[in-house]
Amino acid sequence: MAKIETIEALEALYGAPSKAALRKVAKRLTPMYRQWIAASRFCILATNGPDGTDASPRGDDGPVALELDAGHLALPDWRGNNRLDSLRNIVTDGRVSLMFMVPREDTVVRINGRAWLSNDADLRARFTQRGTHPASVIVVEIKEVYSQCPKALMRSNLWARDDKALVPSLGQILAEMTQGEIGAQDWDKAYPKRAQETLW
Repeated sequence: MAKIETIEALEALYGAPSKAALRKVAKRLTPMYRQWIAASRFCILATNGPDGTDASPRGDDGPVALELDAGHLALPDWRGNNRLDSLRNIVTDGRVSLMFMVPREDTVVRINGRAWLSNDADLRARFTQRGTHPASVIVVEIKEVYSQCPKALMRSNLWARDDKALVPSLGQILAEMTQGEIGAQDWDKAYPKRAQETLW
């Protein structure tokens, strides 16, 4: 299998980027990018660490990220599985990327920057949901923000599909990984109620 090992070889396979692709990049939130982030309830957080990379879905009942100012965003770290993969990476290597999505919109908005964690009580309180607040907040210093080409979502027809029947349930995956120690049916039956009780 042939490998592309130089930037020159890579660039030889593609044409030059369009003027629009270069000019769409901002260093801070603009009014239009601000509107997009405020409408997004879901994003993917990508981080780098000593053991490699990690990408984590993030979602909230309302904007998934809060604008602190034109150069900074904050994301609450709501309860999850306590693996802390993304948070460990942020502590050791602050480079992050965020991909913000809006249902039925094929464009994605991306932010690249540097992040740190805060347990500031006043900042955590800004994210209070149903009487609770996150253990920590991810603060992102924006280095660049730009819209992604919508072709990937157009090709996949993501928002119009329902492929749930094609994939195993979470319980089935856990049963496989624990050699049956976790029962798939019991897990899947109990999980929706348990998840609702621990969303925040």
